Formats: sequence, structure tokens, C-alpha cells
Amino acid sequence: MAKLTRLEKLAILADAAKYDASCASSGATKRDSRDSGGIGSTTGMGICHSYAPDGRCISLLKILMTNQCMFECTYCINRSSSNVRRAAFTVQEVVDLTLDFYKRNYIEGLFLSSGIVRSPDYTMEQIVEVARRLREEHGFRGYIHLKTIPEGDADLIARAGRYADRLSINLELPTDDGIAALAPEKDGARIRRTMAHLGARIGDAKAERRTSKKAPVFAPAGQSTQIIVGADASNDDHMLRTSSALYGRYGLRRVYYSAFSPIPDASRSLPAQPPPLLREHRLYQADWLLRFYGFSVEEISATMQGGHLALDMDPKLAWAIERREMFPVDVNRAPRESLLRVPGLGARVVDRLIAARRHRRLRLDDVARLCRSLRAIRPFIEAADWRPVGLLDRADLKARIVPAKPPAQLSLFTT
Repeated sequence: MAKLTRLEKLAILADAAKYDASCASSGATKRDSRDSGGIGSTTGMGICHSYAPDGRCISLLKILMTNQCMFECTYCINRSSSNVRRAAFTVQEVVDLTLDFYKRNYIEGLFLSSGIVRSPDYTMEQIVEVARRLREEHGFRGYIHLKTIPEGDADLIARAGRYADRLSINLELPTDDGIAALAPEKDGARIRRTMAHLGARIGDAKAERRTSKKAPVFAPAGQSTQIIVGADASNDDHMLRTSSALYGRYGLRRVYYSAFSPIPDASRSLPAQPPPLLREHRLYQADWLLRFYGFSVEEISATMQGGHLALDMDPKLAWAIERREMFPVDVNRAPRESLLRVPGLGARVVDRLIAARRHRRLRLDDVARLCRSLRAIRPFIEAADWRPVGLLDRADLKARIVPAKPPAQLSLFTT
């Protein structure tokens, strides 16, 4: 076999890294894992985009150390039995690539993951060594996100936290039964123990930093995880209950949802078709309600049919239609918590409404100027010149709000 050039390795290992959503937004077009060839990818050659806590968009070099793996995770294109082209970077190659990309202003940081080779400890050592060299030998101050291997030694994981801005451990599947069936070398209980250990270390480091600015940092951007949607029989209720528990128990900053993508030579235990991308989108919307809008899992689950979120409308609208007795909400008097429950009102719009009403009573036109559309909002609010007389009692309320034909998800590369 001919020796691969660095560019060839980059093409293989950047492409292999695209299936990990735990550092990036979900805005790029999903592609079938069985596809090959073609040109024009928004995620090509390892550049992805993540978001800092203050909302800044950060360009990252997103690659694997290697796509070789000793694990046989059924849903993974890089599983040990997969017939894919393999490649591996050395530690110094990843360091050099990161610095070269950074100096050319292509990236602001690195997201590094890897297949498991030799042993979890060996792989974790390689990942940590990349970060160590960047920080200590080259003074690299860019953003670093490292994938943590829960089977690795606790001391290695602790070292990773000293160099990385964020750590992530992919749970992959929301139930232990799903993990046992599709990822037999992994242990759901061990993954959660590692998350708990990381959460405690991150919390302790933040507490120490509050008392002393000289205290060492430890993964200051926290930890995240990824759950695959549609690889097993888990429904949306399972997904959200798992995510809620992860946020509450381990202080995760973000759970990413990644729609299952069919893989070559797939096991019969996997679904033949991927889930609709809209399902992934609805899970993100529901997750947002849990984290920023004061909703509980039980409130969202009450709107589900068969344990799944509605695909034809967002989960906040589904809840509002089921709980019409909570409305209308007066935009001039209601507390922030009530305004956040109005379909179509985001957190920023609510804050602007509250700021504006300090100066005068708001009319419907005032609300319209702050919102993208009044279509979903009008039936659920009162303003100085507006009351939704009879609208909330209409049997066809949903039909009046939800388009008869849902918008199609378009591709930039469809002709």
C-alpha cells in the first residue's frame, strides 16, 4: 500500500470526523454515509463551526487522529469491520496542521477525536499529547475541544481538561439497552461515571477561580455529548429524558443530536432508512425549551404522540395549543416566564419587549417590529389594541397557524 501524503490523510480523516456533531451547529446539509465523490461540501477538509458561550462563531479544524478502531459499534462507519479507507496522523502532524491552518487564519481552534487503536489509554495519550505540545511548546492560545474516551485512565482525562477548553464524551444512544445492543464494547454506566467525574472537576475548578484568579483552569467551556437519532428504537421522549438527566446531574453545556446516516455494509439490526431530518430539528427545539425557556420534560412529553414530537409544528406551539387556558398573555404586564411560553417569541424578543414596555404601552405593530412574523403569536397575546377574541376557541386554530404544506429542507447543491 502506497504511503499516504498529509493532504490525503487530511481528506480521509476530516471526512471521517464529520459524523461527530458534538462541536458543531446542525446547519450544514447531512449527507448519506454511502455516498462518494462529488464536489462542493460545506464541511470539506476539516473546517467546521462551533459557538462560544458568548455567541461567537468559531472556525475549527475538525479531524480524527485515526479512523482505525478496535471497537465494533454497529452504527459507526469507522467500526473495526468496516471496509473504508484507513489513515492515521502522528501527533506532530496534527500539531503542524493546526498551526499551519491557524497562521493562515483559516481556523481559530481544533476539534480532535479518534478511533480507538491499541488501547483506550494509548489513544487518549495521543490526543492529550497533541494538546500539550500546542499549549506548552508552541504557546497556542486558540480554542481546543478534545473528545474524551471514557474507557481511558482517569489521570489522562484529567490532563486533557488542563489543556482543552471543552471536553466531550459521546453517549451515542439514550438507553443502556441500546448501547449494549449496538456498541457492545461501551458501557453506559461507565460513560455516565466519567461525565460525573468531569462535571465535578469542572465545578471545582470554577469555584477555585472565583476565589483566586491564579487557580488552574479545567475545561472552562464545560463538557458536551452526542446522541444519535434513529439508530435504535428509542423515541423522542427517551432522548429528551436522557438529555434532561445529563444537564441536571452532570452539568453538561450541550447535548447534540445527530440523525443516523446509513453506512456501507450495514447490519440488519440498523434501520434501512435514516430518520427525517426534521425529527433532529424538533429535538433541538425541544432541548432549547428545556435549557432556556423553563419547560419540563413532562410538559413537552404531554404533547407527543407515541413518544414522538410532532413534525408539522414546533414543540412550543404544540404545547400552547394543548394548553390554551394559559393564554392570552398580556405583552404589557406578563412576567418574562409567561412571555417565554408564547409561540413565536424567542428569549431575545421577550427581553426587547420588556425593555420597550417600560416606556409605553405596546401595540400589535410594536410586537410585529420586534418579531419575524405574527402568524403564530397573534392568537396567544394581548396588546394595547389587540385581543384574540374567539381565536383560542377555534377548532381550526392549528390549521390557521401551521402551513398546510410544511417548508421543504433545500440543499445548496440541488439543481
